Amino acid sequence: MLVLPAHASMQLAQANACLACHSADKKLVGPAYRDVAKKYAGQADAAARLADSIRKGGSGTWGAVPMPAQPNLSEADARKLAQWVLEGGK
Repeated sequence: MLVLPAHASMQLAQANACLACHSADKKLVGPAYRDVAKKYAGQADAAARLADSIRKGGSGTWGAVPMPAQPNLSEADARKLAQWVLEGGK
């Protein structure tokens, strides 16, 4: 498992405006990171699937409001964010 300093991933989330719609423990426009972590718990490919969702965006999984794609986010940074989200975004 990839281990990152929590502050590095928080900075990445801030730099990419993730926190405008998400928080660690409360639903805002999008789901709370802890709820995302619960949904993906125990899935071997969770980080890869979530990273793909971060880069491509989507709708319907968490309600009607679409998550915008982040095509300028590198695959490596998307994986870092995904792993951080799967750890509850803390």
